[in-house]
Amino acid sequence: MADDGREESLGTDDDSDQTGADGSLNNTMVEEGSTLMRRMEICVAEAEKRSGKNAVSMQETYTVYLIETRPMDAVAEGRNPAPDCLWRRYSEFELLRNYLIVTYPYIVVPPLPEKRAEFVWHKLSADNMDPDFVERRRVGLENFLLRVASHPVLSNDKILYYFLTEEHGWKEAVYETGFQAKADSRLRALSATFRVRNPDKCFMEMKHYSDELQSHTSQLLRTRARVADRLYGVYKVHGNYGRVFSEWSAIEKEMGDGLQSAGHHMDAYAASIDDILEEEEHYADQLKEYLFYAEALRAVCRKHELTQFELEMASQDLISKKQQREELATGIVRTFSLKGMTNKLFGQEAPEQREARLKLLEDLIAEGEETVKEKTIERAEHVEKAWVDIQRFKEQKDKDLREALINYAVMQISMCKKGIQVWSNAKECFLKM
Repeated sequence: MADDGREESLGTDDDSDQTGADGSLNNTMVEEGSTLMRRMEICVAEAEKRSGKNAVSMQETYTVYLIETRPMDAVAEGRNPAPDCLWRRYSEFELLRNYLIVTYPYIVVPPLPEKRAEFVWHKLSADNMDPDFVERRRVGLENFLLRVASHPVLSNDKILYYFLTEEHGWKEAVYETGFQAKADSRLRALSATFRVRNPDKCFMEMKHYSDELQSHTSQLLRTRARVADRLYGVYKVHGNYGRVFSEWSAIEKEMGDGLQSAGHHMDAYAASIDDILEEEEHYADQLKEYLFYAEALRAVCRKHELTQFELEMASQDLISKKQQREELATGIVRTFSLKGMTNKLFGQEAPEQREARLKLLEDLIAEGEETVKEKTIERAEHVEKAWVDIQRFKEQKDKDLREALINYAVMQISMCKKGIQVWSNAKECFLKM
């Protein structure tokens, strides 16, 4: 369900690294009015199980996924060149996403599919090597790439392009960006959450909404798993009708054919549940995507809390330094301090010491004012960019969930109609007896 219909025009028509005002290089490939989805056909074609040694030289079994890409202009011209192919592990997708989260903290980064099956009904395997689960994860990984490749900002990142086109060396390119050093520690973010004084009301409401979204989608998925369990049992029990009718037909002469035909209909009905629940898993995976999107939305809100908290701390430190300067210049101590008590006990410090301290404070105040200015700009930029992307996400969410729920309802209606048809056929069999 990747949404590529709301791309925005970004930057200039230049595929080289862009140099910012501070002389740093941005990891973007910017082409005006275009996203990667408009330039490249992307799919995760298949999954393959492999064995090998891990980082600690222990044998392990893992799954790799084949990514195929093809230039869109060749497809549009009617040519069908062989796709460029490379294999990626799930952990490499995780590395790509972690890089995007750190590099673009104002964006609701699309989530990856689950690493291990959650909200499964009892007949479904929770083994992450189960072929059905691996196939659903392949679909989820493709959806992740399509989401990122159709995003107006993320799609123009060069690391994403390397991930899709460079078999070797892309990891080195990721680590060379230094993104790990920029990552906010969990402890720092948690501290900001509890200590920030004046967070933006809109972001607080959005954080609360993300909690509610996660709660409701998880409840929906649990309910669906319970219904699937019961539905599976109901359908399979219909197989008993088939067995009974078939055995009964053996002792009846006039009724035999009708009973046997009804039994066949019941057997087909009982067997159909496997395909039905397999289709249901597709809709469950779409709901799970938004369960995980809730955490991505919270991450953007937490970054706002952190930038606001850092601004408040810098402002508070600046006020403290200015107060110290005023007290030192006037000799009037307005608040209790150890230095003030020392001066009272042992006398005032020498003029030279006082001048040196004043100069030091002036320098610290100048640095503090610059820090407050930088933090104010950082906070304002995050608020502006994040709010734009949150609105984009909300439009995408409304469209996707509406489509998924309608399709799920249509599937349920179709399933009920098939049940009615089975019993209608059985009725016709009974009427012919």
